[in-house]
Amino acid sequence: MKLSFIKAIAALCVAVVMAPVQAGTYTQTKYPIVLVHGLFGFDNIGPVEYFYGIPSALRADGAKVYTVQVSAANSTEVRGEQLLTQVKQILAATGASKVNLMGHSHGGPTIRYVASVRPDLVASATSIGGVNKGSAVADIILGIAPPGSLSRAVITSVADGLGTIISFLSGGGSGYPQKSIEAAKSLSTAGTAAFNSRHPQGVPTTACGEGAYSVNGVAYYSWSGGKTYTNVLDIADPALALTGLAFGGAKNDGLVASCATNLGRVIRNDYALNHLDEVNQTVGLTNLFETSPVTLFRQQANRLKNAGL
Repeated sequence: MKLSFIKAIAALCVAVVMAPVQAGTYTQTKYPIVLVHGLFGFDNIGPVEYFYGIPSALRADGAKVYTVQVSAANSTEVRGEQLLTQVKQILAATGASKVNLMGHSHGGPTIRYVASVRPDLVASATSIGGVNKGSAVADIILGIAPPGSLSRAVITSVADGLGTIISFLSGGGSGYPQKSIEAAKSLSTAGTAAFNSRHPQGVPTTACGEGAYSVNGVAYYSWSGGKTYTNVLDIADPALALTGLAFGGAKNDGLVASCATNLGRVIRNDYALNHLDEVNQTVGLTNLFETSPVTLFRQQANRLKNAGL
């Protein structure tokens, strides 16, 4: 009886010692994770991260995480080239041969560009609320601001100025050019269709289906939300509820139709989250009755880990 009790205590001690080790490897992917922001995004402005609370949650369980900054507003190709330069820097600094790219909103097409032109440097591309088949909101902006019009001049001036301010506050200074009208073109239905013809990897061939899970050695994944108003305390939700009307009743996250976010293996495109909730914004004020966005990123890291990525 006494021996059995001692064995039980010993087993408990071993379990206590081993638990932190096991818990600490849940997000430990083989390759570094690189997070890429969307339109008017940033890495961090002071204590506020674009991917709010997500990098630290991933690092806590073993992941190597890098949050990059590209132009807050510019074409997909320009942002993609900026990202490619930083990917090469991350690989040089870490000694890794590839990275796992995760992009939100315009970050979705941005990471796809890098995966397309340099698949040898990319293990996986995960699109979160990615504008992979255009946005009705971008279409409307281009419609009300045609070339040469006063409205385009005003919108472009304000938007470019905002992009410059965001870049400055997040440490980018003047090194990242801002061209909001080029961003709008890239995010429009026509713009994404043209981009997809040049970079089709992972893009579904049906209206709301899945795309190829793996192309040129790169694994493709996506998830997104399908609700616009999710938290009465979030000051951004009313605006997203308004822009969500542009989709004519189709399920959307406020800025992108759910089906238009699909890429590769679709984990889900109907979480009760809006476009900002997908990256745990505004400062964590998301839907209390839906899976936490932080958890979704952790789960994806674990999915990549289990896939040997």
